Amino acid sequence: MNARFVHTNLVARDWRALAAFYQRVFGCRLVPPERDYRGPALDAGTGLTGAHLTGVHLRLPGCGDSGPTLEIFSYDALLENPPAAVNRPGFGHIAFETGDVGEARAEVLASGGRAVGDVVSLTTSAGSRVTWCYVRDPEGNLIELQMWDRPPGLSFQHAEEDRPGPEGAPLSYFP
Repeated sequence: MNARFVHTNLVARDWRALAAFYQRVFGCRLVPPERDYRGPALDAGTGLTGAHLTGVHLRLPGCGDSGPTLEIFSYDALLENPPAAVNRPGFGHIAFETGDVGEARAEVLASGGRAVGDVVSLTTSAGSRVTWCYVRDPEGNLIELQMWDRPPGLSFQHAEEDRPGPEGAPLSYFP
């Protein structure tokens, strides 16, 4: 298989408000057109009856004009689910690298988000230091905010192979 990552879908209660949050806070850019799908093909593809979804794709910052998107859709009929948790199996969070985690956290909170934990820093065995925290967007989805400080001569690739996890344990998913 020859594959390329293209998007992550986020089902929202209010796709317009959530898309505006990601555009305002993280600089995501709208990729037209707005989507408005219903009919037999959508029903067949989703396995739902009478499905109707609306929403948009947002280009993620730092990924260029052909990079992956965050797809934010709302269905007319939504199922309730338990709140996202950092240790629940499945997709856990979306992460953004920023120049100042504290300032980014304050902006998320001022824009309707909520704090999950404290801003902390960890050091990898290769000497890279990451400052990070988890926050929630206005609909409760988890976001990681991070800032890396790498020692001179340490390539990004090497740092990627030695990411710190909680308590300093290397975890491949931890950016």
